[in-house]
Amino acid sequence: MYKKIILKPTKEKSLLRQHLWVFSGAIAKSDSDIQNGEIVEVYSSKNDFLALGHYQNGSISVRILTFEKVEINYDFWLEKLKKAIDYRKTINLLPSEVSNVFRLVHGEGDYCPGLVIDIYNHSAVVQIHSVGMSNARFEIVAALQQFVELKLNNIFLRDEINNTVEQKLGNESETIVVENNFKFKVDLIKGQKTGFFIDQRENRNLLAKYCNNKSVLNLFSYTGGFSVYAAGSGALLVHTVDSSEPAIKIANSNIELNNVSANHCSYAVDAFDFLKDMKVDYDLIILDPPAFAKHIKSLSNAREAYIRLNRTAIKAIKSGGIIFTFSCSQVVSKEIFRNLIFTAAYQAGRTVRVLNQLTQPPDHPVNLFHPESEYLKGLVIYVE
Repeated sequence: MYKKIILKPTKEKSLLRQHLWVFSGAIAKSDSDIQNGEIVEVYSSKNDFLALGHYQNGSISVRILTFEKVEINYDFWLEKLKKAIDYRKTINLLPSEVSNVFRLVHGEGDYCPGLVIDIYNHSAVVQIHSVGMSNARFEIVAALQQFVELKLNNIFLRDEINNTVEQKLGNESETIVVENNFKFKVDLIKGQKTGFFIDQRENRNLLAKYCNNKSVLNLFSYTGGFSVYAAGSGALLVHTVDSSEPAIKIANSNIELNNVSANHCSYAVDAFDFLKDMKVDYDLIILDPPAFAKHIKSLSNAREAYIRLNRTAIKAIKSGGIIFTFSCSQVVSKEIFRNLIFTAAYQAGRTVRVLNQLTQPPDHPVNLFHPESEYLKGLVIYVE
């Protein structure tokens, strides 16, 4: 049915363990003229069928869609989405009385490498990250519309491969969502990622428990998610810092939307500069930077950035202060991140205890057979 790729001897072991990537170095031979994004069948060196996936030029040559020999068509995507929806029902996100924003499809975590679908109230944002998923985007959008329980009025298709944004259903470009009873304005067309950092939902909820009567600094704030939770949970003051003026404007709007603006100030400046010249002794600091390392080649520079950022914060925070610190870099493992924070604390000369170890929420599931799907890691630390 599809063109074939044959692996080198022993290179089938990762697929037998249901890992979802085939690297270019594992391929012994393939049919001629395989096109970028084409569906291929993957076989062992002994010609045993292993999996079906999307072919793509690059170090990751095949992204696996299924370990069964089936036809990849509209019905296939319909079943994929049904399984994703059933899972979100199981974890009580669909429906939810306190939140109407969640991730419906999380790439490899939902056995859909290259595909992300986020739900914002009655809007869906479909984000494409591979050529194969770009080829299948119209079938996926059509299948998505079949699920009446989602009550979708708007569907946006954000194709990162072709750098396009299309609205496939509806005419709204912004919406108001509710997360743990807090309200947020989301720009569905221009917002980073799909418009909002949904993956910090449970970590924001934890932050709220530490904020009462505290002075809080939120660095790399984007649209102020952590700031809203802090200001709405009894913080004495909240300072929001991001280098992007448009992000700060939305953060201010979100603060006003929740009627918690009395104890809030925002600054459109570089977070490193703000932290270095800090004028307030904060009780609680949030460090949620963008991915310093998107590829393994940039890991060395990322290490230095994480250490410098956390060392400066640990030095600056008042005694008895708390720091929420994160990395969303996939190539920075939990072990590496923990060692970086250890190094930062040692260099800062402060005693540090770990209060909580943080990760992504269950609607961003970690595929046990594909450890790379665990990208978000964080620590809550107490500084003496």
